[in-house]
Amino acid sequence: MNKLPEGLWPVMITPFTSSNHLDLGGLEQLTRMYIEAGSAGMFANCLSSEMYQLTSEERLLLTSSVVKFCGDQVPVVATGTFSRDVNANAEFIKKIYDQGVKAAILITSLLAEPDESEDVLKQRLESIMTQTGDIPLGVYECPVPYKRLLSPGIMQWMASTGRFVYHKDTSCNSVSIQKKAEGIKETTFGFYNADTPTALDSLDYGGRGISPISANFYPEPYTWLLNEYYTNGRTEQVNRLHAFLTMMDRVTHTFYPYSAKLFLQKRGLKIETHSRIPQETLTNADSIRMTALMDSFKTLAEMYGMNLVI
Repeated sequence: MNKLPEGLWPVMITPFTSSNHLDLGGLEQLTRMYIEAGSAGMFANCLSSEMYQLTSEERLLLTSSVVKFCGDQVPVVATGTFSRDVNANAEFIKKIYDQGVKAAILITSLLAEPDESEDVLKQRLESIMTQTGDIPLGVYECPVPYKRLLSPGIMQWMASTGRFVYHKDTSCNSVSIQKKAEGIKETTFGFYNADTPTALDSLDYGGRGISPISANFYPEPYTWLLNEYYTNGRTEQVNRLHAFLTMMDRVTHTFYPYSAKLFLQKRGLKIETHSRIPQETLTNADSIRMTALMDSFKTLAEMYGMNLVI
């Protein structure tokens, strides 16, 4: 199987209308923004997409729409597991793959209970692989229903099967990242880091890209960071921008994904802020932090000469 391209892979949010339906028009604008900002691929139907709040039909429609909007510009991956039942997962993986994605993503914490061993997880992975033919697969250490991290050993086994092309890592630990990324860097199994603070470390260790939630607020600084890193390595400019992004990253995790929709709306994207995940009202202090985040983003764009897409 072919490697997925290196670079930024946004974990896409889902625009909803004020009447709580999928906003496909807003989704098209959002997808175009990601592409124009330099994204290498899209992770649709993920936790940031509010995937657990979608029906099966909506998951398929969301995914097929993103694939259509991307066309042949960038590839798309999407989650295919929403059950503890291996057979049900295999059937939905086939459906999600039929929407045109390059890989179906498996949620590690849905494949095994917290007290079940990695051997059990491996057996279920093998069963899914057997039932899904030659469909390319990926894995996501999603924090919901609980965070189940993979060991370097099982990742090397997964790479050896030739079936896995995408791994979204959420370990947020440079030592763990090094062992995992270095173990699969010469394979088609791409390592994509979800964590901004350890982003550069993961690239140094052979990771193929990053998938941070802050890229839903401002993808442009991340693509600038990656392009400069790929061209010139870990320069002083790269380290300085990474330091700014690391500090800003703390704000983006608050009231998410509502906060991302609000931020994009303030940037000029014509989407609603409605989310199916209940949110508290922003306090005055939180509103001030969001304003400061916008100011920081604009300052960075000016400092580094970034072209903003909206």
